[in-house]
Amino acid sequence: MRSAKLYQYQLPMDSGVILRNQRLVTRDGWIVEMKDGDKTGYGEIAPLPEFSLESAEEAGLQAQALLADWVSGKALCLSDALPSVAFGLSMAEMELMGMLPDEGNYQVAPLCSGDPDELVVALNQMPGEKIAKIKVGLYEAVRDGMVANMFIEAIPGLRLRLDANRQWTPLKARQFAKYVAPAHREQIAFLEEPCQTPEESLAFAHETGIDIAWDETVRDPGFEVKAEPGVAAIIIKPTLVGSVQKCLSLIEQAHAVGLTAVISSSLESSLGLNQLARLAAWQTPDVIPGLDTMQLFQMQLEVAWPGCELPVTPLNACPVAWHQ
Repeated sequence: MRSAKLYQYQLPMDSGVILRNQRLVTRDGWIVEMKDGDKTGYGEIAPLPEFSLESAEEAGLQAQALLADWVSGKALCLSDALPSVAFGLSMAEMELMGMLPDEGNYQVAPLCSGDPDELVVALNQMPGEKIAKIKVGLYEAVRDGMVANMFIEAIPGLRLRLDANRQWTPLKARQFAKYVAPAHREQIAFLEEPCQTPEESLAFAHETGIDIAWDETVRDPGFEVKAEPGVAAIIIKPTLVGSVQKCLSLIEQAHAVGLTAVISSSLESSLGLNQLARLAAWQTPDVIPGLDTMQLFQMQLEVAWPGCELPVTPLNACPVAWHQ
């Protein structure tokens, strides 16, 4: 016998979290609980403000309708579902069917900020390749270039991931590259979406020798996974992409043409983040996922993130929006 619940949550965020043009005060979303006999699966539906096209309210309404159909005995039909809904429901169904392995990849690429000596300590505790990340595009491009160059120079063997979120004009991107020594550029694993269009980003890669990765472009209509000079990786953010099956297809396509696939978070709660870690361990076992976002919260939800000391809110403390 099938049953389902949809829990609504609201978690306080760190005061410094800014998404493009707004400060994120709380993270709002839904947790799906699907039961079939003695089996249970969970999923998270959490549209990301400024990035998702749908709102949390719209996602909740669609999820209720799809769950009602599922409880009545119909198969989940997610082909036309909103991305966050498709991901949350498909993840819950996958967990329900025992298809999501329990083991997770909880290793994170630490964020570079402030004193490089502090980063050295974190990296020395990291097994294998030393990978760290810098968010660029928030300040002057020249400053970003100097900071990236400083970290590479200070930490031998460091591989940097950079993320510009399409913030630079071609001129600003060139200003950034000017302050990264040519000998250091190969230590940049990739720079996500440096410019405002894919064409400008490709031109930047060709001109500077700095590899890029597709992030926003992965979700553009008509995107094709293909090998191109200067492109090293695709970033897969399931909450923004859609169903688990769609994510698995993107990973398979990336691997087929020699690109790295990186599973990354969209500020999911600790429950969703744990599931992404399990997905990453299963599908991209040799790649550190982009999941270092738990420190941006003031509270965790139900499933604690390993090593995180934030207080945990039990799922049953959240209001039940729908139940059958």
